[in-house]
Amino acid sequence: MKKLALHWKIIIGMVLGIIYGLIMLSLNAEWFVRDWVEPFGGIFVKMLKLIAVPLILASLIKGISDLKDISKFKKMGLRTIIIYVLTTVMAITIGLVLVNTIKPGNGVTQETVETLKDKYSNSDKATTIISNAKAQKESGPLQFIVDMVPDNAVYAMSNNKLMLQVIFFSILLGICMLLIPEKDAKPLKDFFDSLNEVVLKMVDLIMLSAPVAVFALLATVVVSADDPDILLALLKYTGVVVLGLALMICFYVTVVSIYTKRSPLWFLNKISPAQLLAFSTSSSAATLPVTMERVEEHIGVDKEVTSFVLPVGATINMDGTSLYQGVAAVFIMQVLWPEGLLFSNQLIIIVTALLASIGSAAVPGAGMVMLVIVLEAIGFPSDILPIALALIFAVDRPLDMCRTVVNVTGDAAVSMIVAKSLGKLHDPKVKNWDDNYDAVK
Repeated sequence: MKKLALHWKIIIGMVLGIIYGLIMLSLNAEWFVRDWVEPFGGIFVKMLKLIAVPLILASLIKGISDLKDISKFKKMGLRTIIIYVLTTVMAITIGLVLVNTIKPGNGVTQETVETLKDKYSNSDKATTIISNAKAQKESGPLQFIVDMVPDNAVYAMSNNKLMLQVIFFSILLGICMLLIPEKDAKPLKDFFDSLNEVVLKMVDLIMLSAPVAVFALLATVVVSADDPDILLALLKYTGVVVLGLALMICFYVTVVSIYTKRSPLWFLNKISPAQLLAFSTSSSAATLPVTMERVEEHIGVDKEVTSFVLPVGATINMDGTSLYQGVAAVFIMQVLWPEGLLFSNQLIIIVTALLASIGSAAVPGAGMVMLVIVLEAIGFPSDILPIALALIFAVDRPLDMCRTVVNVTGDAAVSMIVAKSLGKLHDPKVKNWDDNYDAVK
């Protein structure tokens, strides 16, 4: 009997999780899910985050030290940043075109606005988001570059929110290894080569529990959902965001198909476990180890490309989130501030969302914080800003799950494009968790 592919196991786990969550809701047994099911999902996400820093450290240092030529790293870095900027601009543009064409704000009644205002406008969550956005906005224009440089490498490695600092240290260490005689660098290079193989094997082992974990994660999402009536009232807005995200994925697979000559369905099939985990966890950083494993082993991108492009993408490439910023900002204006619907404001949205997506990687609740920065950039009235956030709180979690899928897909697509341009795209070489099991059992 043919072994069931991992992505089908994960899909089955997701479907069963949703069904189970609905059953628990109907029985008023949400407490059981939170007490006895949710922890399994939490453990899985923690295990993925546990290996994220050592994986980035080992793979990035290995990738750079394998280059043998610093000019290759310069070429790869420049292409990566340019492509990420272009895809982000495309994502924001798609979102703005859709929201201005479909006008989802016209479907929200004043009664719904009042209900949301009563429920969320004075919440601690709204206050925290606005204060975080204010701190981010008041920082200097080059503050995000300052934040990239660690003053303590060990501390940076102890906090997953400081991933850019880990990347900076890894790049610096890898370049310095190239600049010393090969015989002197070899012991350290061998260490990181071995660490990289061990951590990738840990990814394989952790992924064995993925179907059970996504069952727990999806069941938790279902029992934690907001008021269904409010969700239905915002259905048109949700549909516009999801349509935009779907079009962005179509854009990725079209570019990948044309440039790399690989089938769109083949690409989606290979990256699907990472996409499904991104949907379940709502975290590009937590999904990063799986994304790297799928792109390297199942798609065939060289390690020296994946080790740089994917960690950088997980921290600065937020195509799905940027598209959401454009749609959310215009939707909020359609409902609360129609006089602000000017062409000049929409150009400001494109520029601000692009800059915010690059500079907000270390900010807690980055998506909502970015939205506040975008709204303030176009002069949105500060007195109704909490109401603006309240308007989209109810559907933020499911949309966060969807936009994380786009972020991860974009990272994988860009890594393929960069690899193809450098001649680093080859036939996949899949490794399984039990490849060496017979020798040690």
